[in-house]
Amino acid sequence: MNEALLRKLEVPTGIVDAVIDSDTFNEIDDQFAITYMLKSDERINVCALYAAPFFNENSTGPEDGMEKSYNEMITLLTLTGRDDLKKSTFKGSRSYMPDENTFVPSEAASDLARRAMNYTSEKPLYVVSIGAITNVASAIVMNPEIIDRIVIVWLGGHALEWPDTAEFNMRQDVAAARIIFGCGAALVQLPCAGVVDHFTISEPELNYWIKGKSPICDHLADATIRAANSYAEGKPWTRVIWDVTAVAFLTNDNNRFMDSRLIPSPIPQYDDHYSFDPRRHPIRYVWNIHRDRLMEDLIYKLTK
Repeated sequence: MNEALLRKLEVPTGIVDAVIDSDTFNEIDDQFAITYMLKSDERINVCALYAAPFFNENSTGPEDGMEKSYNEMITLLTLTGRDDLKKSTFKGSRSYMPDENTFVPSEAASDLARRAMNYTSEKPLYVVSIGAITNVASAIVMNPEIIDRIVIVWLGGHALEWPDTAEFNMRQDVAAARIIFGCGAALVQLPCAGVVDHFTISEPELNYWIKGKSPICDHLADATIRAANSYAEGKPWTRVIWDVTAVAFLTNDNNRFMDSRLIPSPIPQYDDHYSFDPRRHPIRYVWNIHRDRLMEDLIYKLTK
């Protein structure tokens, strides 16, 4: 078994360089994740931000979703006092990959394809992706040499036991998902339904712990409450902020925030299911989140 790959699949120690690839305007959890990453500077040196495409009721198409995500990233950097990172914030793909051999050109993919060349298998660049993974897969197709120089931490797909893989991030661009699961890069998967979907926050928690603590805290709390009240006003609710868990893998000392294991890389299929081959290279598969421990760390960092 490839010892270098196994080493990259371990939880990192010390401070690591990382980029984040996010469909930031899609859901409020992206904003929580980016802010948490910026506030985790004792472990993470954020080098760049990439806007990912998305298409749902919050956009008119993948390109519009990407543009809105880019603008939201700039807003977050202003609110967190990180204007220095605006020059390293890049617009991503305007469409999804047409097939597994054709990259979608973008500033984000080009930057990753170049930036990762400054790293090695011994000191890789961590790529935290919390949206459709088009930008990352495009960079790999653009420059396959980066495969051994990066560790991809992707929140996408569902748990292995789930009856389908029709999860938002994966189903938007199955071709891109197949690339990252099949290319041999070090990959950490955080499945949505069945694993990270219980990392949620409620209105009382937002009002007690976060609201009123800072401009960015008000932005996060108000946006979450507004979104939830659009469908549950007057009723109890919790809102998923599961994207935070992908960032937390980089600070997961002694498995304090999550549990994981090595598995042969599953194969995402175009009909919304996985297939399996025990001979495939390993990936790290997160199977459990310690919700309260991670929530405590998130609140501490957001409000410090």
